[in-house]
Amino acid sequence: MVLLKRKSVKFLPVPHIPDQNAEIWVMHSTGEIFSDYESYIRRLDFYRQHEFTCSITGQSGMNFFDALASERNESRTVDDRFPEPLKEPVLRKIQFSTISRMEDLVNHIFEEFRQDFFPGEQVTVVMDDGERFDGVVREKASFSEQRRPDGEVVRQAFSRYFVKLNDRPMEEALMDNEHVVRSRKVFSKHMLRILLKNSLTREPWAGAPWVLKEKIAIEYKIPTEIPPHLQQENRQAERKANLAMRREEQEGTFFQFYANQQQQQRLPELKPAKGHRGKLSHQEMQRQKQIQLQQYQDAIATGQFQGFPGVPLPYPHQPIPYVDNFHQLPIVQQIASRQPQMPPPPPPPKGPLDDLDVAPKRSATTRPQLKFWVKPKNAQRDSDIKTIFEDSGLAMRSIGPLLETWNTLNVLCEPFLLDSFNLDDFVDAMSLPSDVGECELLDELHCAVLSLLVDESGQVKVSLPEFQEDSEEEDEDSEADDSAESTTLPDAPARSTRSSLAKQEAAALAEEKARDSPASKSPKHRAAEMLADQGWVERAAAREFDEGGWQTILVGIIHQLSLQPSLKEDCEVILAHLAPMDEQATAETAQKQYATLDVNLRVAILQMITILAPSTQAVRDYLEECSEEMTQMRKDKIEQQRKKKPLIEELTSLDQKRKILLPSNMPDSDTEDTKLEPTDVDLQAPGATDQEELNGVDDSSDEEPPTRSLRRNSGRALDRKRKREEDLARKEKEKKDKETAKTSKQSAEFKKVLRDIEKKKTEIKECEDAIADLDNDLREANCQRTRPLGRDRFWNRYWWFERNGMPFAGMPDSSTSACGYANGRIWVQGPAPEEREGFLELPKGEAATYEAAHGVSLVEREERDCGVGSQLWDAGEWGYYDDPEALDALIGWLDERGKRERELRKELQSWRDQIATQMGAMKAHLEEREKRRLEAEEEAETGVVTRHGRRDVEKDLDLKRHPCLEWHNGSAIRELGRRHAVSANGGKRKKAKKKGVAEVVGSKKKKALEVEQEPVKTKKVETRSTRSGKR
Repeated sequence: MVLLKRKSVKFLPVPHIPDQNAEIWVMHSTGEIFSDYESYIRRLDFYRQHEFTCSITGQSGMNFFDALASERNESRTVDDRFPEPLKEPVLRKIQFSTISRMEDLVNHIFEEFRQDFFPGEQVTVVMDDGERFDGVVREKASFSEQRRPDGEVVRQAFSRYFVKLNDRPMEEALMDNEHVVRSRKVFSKHMLRILLKNSLTREPWAGAPWVLKEKIAIEYKIPTEIPPHLQQENRQAERKANLAMRREEQEGTFFQFYANQQQQQRLPELKPAKGHRGKLSHQEMQRQKQIQLQQYQDAIATGQFQGFPGVPLPYPHQPIPYVDNFHQLPIVQQIASRQPQMPPPPPPPKGPLDDLDVAPKRSATTRPQLKFWVKPKNAQRDSDIKTIFEDSGLAMRSIGPLLETWNTLNVLCEPFLLDSFNLDDFVDAMSLPSDVGECELLDELHCAVLSLLVDESGQVKVSLPEFQEDSEEEDEDSEADDSAESTTLPDAPARSTRSSLAKQEAAALAEEKARDSPASKSPKHRAAEMLADQGWVERAAAREFDEGGWQTILVGIIHQLSLQPSLKEDCEVILAHLAPMDEQATAETAQKQYATLDVNLRVAILQMITILAPSTQAVRDYLEECSEEMTQMRKDKIEQQRKKKPLIEELTSLDQKRKILLPSNMPDSDTEDTKLEPTDVDLQAPGATDQEELNGVDDSSDEEPPTRSLRRNSGRALDRKRKREEDLARKEKEKKDKETAKTSKQSAEFKKVLRDIEKKKTEIKECEDAIADLDNDLREANCQRTRPLGRDRFWNRYWWFERNGMPFAGMPDSSTSACGYANGRIWVQGPAPEEREGFLELPKGEAATYEAAHGVSLVEREERDCGVGSQLWDAGEWGYYDDPEALDALIGWLDERGKRERELRKELQSWRDQIATQMGAMKAHLEEREKRRLEAEEEAETGVVTRHGRRDVEKDLDLKRHPCLEWHNGSAIRELGRRHAVSANGGKRKKAKKKGVAEVVGSKKKKALEVEQEPVKTKKVETRSTRSGKR
């Protein structure tokens, strides 16, 4: 049934309709009948609420009809797939089950029936050699467990099955349950869960059993009458009895406790009066005490109570000892002394806490000194803070938009058709002086973004504010509206005095006067005149970007963006410089004026048009494509992990086998050293003396030949010695041959195990490499958002832009990929205004409490921990680290007792090696670039240059001074056949059409010729994962 707030939705009963001719309204999906239209509509609105849940799939947030359709579809799927012979045993097993949680019930049934099969069920038979056959269970024989009298299990319970094979109709297989399996598609936890949810119901009281639905129970002839011990009244009575017994054990009288301990006859049970509820009053407690005492005396008098150990039994009519103080009985004191003492309360949690609540360390170190491109506002003028772009005019407020624009253009370089570029070249191009000349990087960035905002058909792909057409009626209406608005004052606050209202009225009049002044109405730029002949949309559609074309298009789009109140002030300043009043309104003027534009305004222009790009359809399609690629990569990663798991298990098994075979295959270093040749062995015959051997060996000619007897004895000794040597050599050879045969067999097996281990290691290494590649591809394809590494205790954010959305060193096919890095820095951004106001600048009372608790104020702590002059005041201030030593010092400075710094420290440690590599590559590139610049300047000063070669020397010097000039956009050339900044008509711009003059249209033949000359797009854009795979 469909669920609403975890309860089944019950249909309304059929109403009583006395008149058979009356109109009724029927809801066909539920079969409900309504006698009036209002109740029908109310019920329909109730069913249309998105608050229902499908009881089978668990999907929520659906209306009733969708949830009902989902349940019916899932039920139909289960009915079609679930084995019919298995369905009845499962349903009989779960009938009246008291396992409360559905997941526990599913796991219990799955484990019980996983290796239990029934006649008529489709199964797969697995032979000993691994061969598989599909078949149908024809007959089942179950054998119960056998145990010895002492409880030891002799044989586990098992079953055997006669399986009729499908491929061999005339053969049957007799198999046990270890060699029979069923398909996972028809019996899994998911299918079982759906079957149970579709078949079971339960009443809404604690401990209620699961009951089959009536229709299903009737179909399979399963009884539906709940057993007495599972009915609600009996279950509640059992629960009450258990609670009462537990309460008696905890709060019973001393006599009951003593009787349980000594296993003696119980005293008469004391029961409260019938109908009593709640606690006893003082009088009732005294009465119960007297009754209990009387029963105790009667038990002593009749001999039913034998007394306490160590306490004399009183005679009748004598005072009973310890009547008023039972706790002083010896047995009570012994029991009390044996009871365990209560454990001490647990210590307070050690963390993680909020970082500012963590007590400062006594030996607290200062955060590593930040580096700055521009000095922060709280730094002193004469401080030792080193800056790089202080002289270029770059302001601190422009660093954030500069980094945002660089990151967006690199992450989305594929839809922009741009080669990636590093941050230093980007900053160099943005601050390029006017006397250098054309910079391809600067031109291509603007033209690529403008090409994405307007397609070649002239359709604007983003939403921009529109200019209203001028007419006399609209002017009159606007004047009337302005006068009405000028006289209307905003609502006064609830508490306002006469003087405050007067001040408000004076401020409104001053604002109206300033708005109506001639200076405010006088034009400040000539942007409208510059686009009078041809609008910026037409220029962008025609791709007329050269000869000042893209600068003129910028004038038009910024003029339109100036209609937004938040951008109006910045846009007016930019337009006043690009289209000044004292210059002609031409494209050449826009090109010349942009060359002298301030670097901060250049950054503002590029940011304005870049943040419009993510709303275009091309970027949205690209992000959706990246999401689909990430989904497929995750599936591939899971597949590789599944492939790796059995390989590790096999490697573990092989390693155990190697350890078993290792002792018999150890090299025997002592054998070769101690083994002697047979000729070196000096053996003596038993009973032979040294003199006899000397006589037998000596063959001197000066002495007389020995007697016959001596010669005979010497020959026998030598024969015995030779025989012993031969026997010893033969035995040694036989032993050696046996050992060699045995060793060769074991050695071959051992070598095979070693080869298998190396093979498994190679396969595991391939899986690990594939997983690492997929992780890197997932990181590069994660283009939806850029996430910071984390925040420190003072809410400063830490950014490493190479973390996701781009390769670590930029695209491998970029013209500047040899640099080896993209950004090469960890950027630190100050806290947001609301974070500083809410957490760092506390009210006086809270600030005093914090200082009393930690011994230092928040202001002093921030200055001490961050260092003098190294603090970041707000989110508009940025510092950075570009040294691996500073990175290690930063990791050591972070306190992992705090929540934020704990996560930040973990992220920095996980990416530390890659960050250090990028920092080293950036440092090496900048040093090499500086070396080449110095050499070029020295050569230009000292070398002899002719008049014809001076131009080449100056060009080479510009390349050395400004490496951004070496960048080339290969992506656009490969895709379009040209750069973005080159006009689509071969470099010749179309002449503007004058007003009132008809345009002469060429012949059809000329048009066809022009169409034939257009470049044909045949090469597909490579995806990010494909480009990354080239590395």
